[in-house]
Amino acid sequence: MTDEFRHCPGCGSMSEFVQVHPALGRCPDSAGGGCPEWFCASCGAALLLGFLAVRPAAGRLDRVA
Repeated sequence: MTDEFRHCPGCGSMSEFVQVHPALGRCPDSAGGGCPEWFCASCGAALLLGFLAVRPAAGRLDRVA
């Protein structure tokens, strides 16, 4: 597991954050990239770090009538 220390909004202090699946390609939310989900080892608060690329749904129109 990968770990990192960050300010936890749940604990209100610096805490250790861990990833459930730190290996590349194992995160279902990120194709080939690192997992954006981090969890506080003390209280379980979750953080999303980074951005996920999102494509618009097929057939979506971005025009205003």
